[in-house]
Amino acid sequence: MTPTLVITGGSTGIGAATAHRFIGAGWRVISLARRPCPVDHVVSIAVDFTIAGWQQLIVDKVLPRLDGGIVSLVHNAALLEKDSAFELEAERLRHILEINVVTPAMLNRLLRPKLVPGSSILFVGSTLSEKAVANTASYVTSKHALVGLMRATCQDAGGSGIHTVCVCPGFVDTEMLRAHLAGPATIGTTPVDVDAIVQALGGMSGHGRLIKPDEIARLLLVCAEQPVLDGAVLHANLGQIEH
Repeated sequence: MTPTLVITGGSTGIGAATAHRFIGAGWRVISLARRPCPVDHVVSIAVDFTIAGWQQLIVDKVLPRLDGGIVSLVHNAALLEKDSAFELEAERLRHILEINVVTPAMLNRLLRPKLVPGSSILFVGSTLSEKAVANTASYVTSKHALVGLMRATCQDAGGSGIHTVCVCPGFVDTEMLRAHLAGPATIGTTPVDVDAIVQALGGMSGHGRLIKPDEIARLLLVCAEQPVLDGAVLHANLGQIEH
């Protein structure tokens, strides 16, 4: 049977690159996102994880497409906001955790009956899964929690033939990163020069550039096919230089 990738946030960035990479490797791909995946031959199912009741959509439209073959579930969708640990509002923090942590956990539960031996659950973490930077409190908290969820999943899947990995990219050149860097249009009266910031971030890697989405996609395909990586946290950051 043809293996199937089910990926959240497959409409852009790492998600779209991963869909393209898996399609090229002979997988079927189902993208769960608000917008369609731009990759040919991908089944795009419109899902908004911020709207209550999305779980029924998974039951109705995703589970029937899983025919007993190997499945790789990739948790890629996430929200990234600028916020301080001392200014977090409870409802906003709950919202971020709902999308970045609770949604993956619920998808694991829903798809578990379809995960045959050889299947995998892959989490897209971040370099901020094990460290922090200022003014990114909710994202840092959620990405730390995602590593915990992966490790718990690894233990609870023991003996099932299902493996799980958390891939932690550094700075990847995506729409989400650029939108985050842009933030407000100006800082005081000075326009934000996103390209200059991107160049500076690239200089923080050992290779003098940002990571390409396809580089993470290629690693996710390796993870899907290699159960020996079960329980691993893989840092994929081009030798990020610490200051």
